[in-house]
Amino acid sequence: MVKLSLLIAASVCAASTAFTVPSTPVVRSTTRLFESEEAEDVAEYVGAAGISGLTSEVKTVFSSEDIAKILPHRYPFLLVDKVVEYEAGKRAVGIKSVTLNEPHFTGHFPDRPIMPGVLQVEALAQLAGIVCLQMEGAEPGAVFFFAGADGVKWKKPVIPGDTLVMEVEINKWNKKFGIAKATGRAYVDGQMAVELKEMTFALAR
Repeated sequence: MVKLSLLIAASVCAASTAFTVPSTPVVRSTTRLFESEEAEDVAEYVGAAGISGLTSEVKTVFSSEDIAKILPHRYPFLLVDKVVEYEAGKRAVGIKSVTLNEPHFTGHFPDRPIMPGVLQVEALAQLAGIVCLQMEGAEPGAVFFFAGADGVKWKKPVIPGDTLVMEVEINKWNKKFGIAKATGRAYVDGQMAVELKEMTFALAR
């Protein structure tokens, strides 16, 4: 009987200790988690030379001075800064550096400057003009009238500090009547900002 009592008491004590809090608290380390988060937040510092070098292989075909000899447009309405790719009579890639100094930003809009969509289309038209005004039946400095624009879609706002990389392709050129048709698109940081299914120009006679 005494042995049975001792056995029961021992069992109760053993069971009760299973629910007691250990005298030494368990510490779970979160150091590795924080280290991984910090590693994701810290971007590699490239520096000015490294960033500038990203465009080292992009060569200028027509400078701003060259463009001024082809297009009749002048400040503040000359919207192509340089041409970096060009296939005579076919297509071209041009650059427009968007800056806050441009006059339209004072009213569009004062608290949120955005390059007007119509000026993006105009910039594409001027790039097409650089191609067309060097084709047979036209001559540099001539005036092209905008005769139509179809299928225009704006994908994202273009703001000061952006570099608008534009591309146009001439689909049709009638040298007898001075009529040209082209398509165009423009990108900012690799993302399409605007595309134009077709634009039509008429050479002033």
